Amino acid sequence: MSDMIQSWEELSNEEVFRKYSRVIEKVMFRLPDGKETDFYLQTGHDPICCLPMTTDGNVILARQYRPGPAEIVCELPGGSAKEGETPEVAMARELLEETGYQGTIRYVATLLVDAYATSRRHAFVVTDCEKVAEPLLEDNGERVEAVLMTLSEFRAHLRSGQLTDINVGYLGLDFLGLL
Repeated sequence: MSDMIQSWEELSNEEVFRKYSRVIEKVMFRLPDGKETDFYLQTGHDPICCLPMTTDGNVILARQYRPGPAEIVCELPGGSAKEGETPEVAMARELLEETGYQGTIRYVATLLVDAYATSRRHAFVVTDCEKVAEPLLEDNGERVEAVLMTLSEFRAHLRSGQLTDINVGYLGLDFLGLL
């Protein structure tokens, strides 16, 4: 590798937005050529997400309205840790809250969220899931419905690109030897 690509020097950062678990910071950098420029970075929590599968091999998805795409989507369960929770404990809680299922949680990987975020996404698989409760209603009015898909239906859903956390889906299937 060449030395053409170098790190940038962070000069300052200022929080410009905070709501729920989303934080945006304006960060000023000095580039290797001496120029200064700013970037707006998403900071804050490290999200969690899982590929959950029932004992009979179905994938469990959370069906809900999402304001970004402005539509109802079926996506992998996830969220963020509360104060003092490990990613594994948070994942168990989020899966139960969103779907009513519990199972055996295994760590898969820690992923970059995107090029303009400082957080890292914790990816898990949850196997041998069994339904033990109904999904909980969120305080902010969110409603979530658990949906089961066969493995072939889920693969087609992944290929459609119509869910968030596609990377967790593919990494989870690879981890389980199901690609």
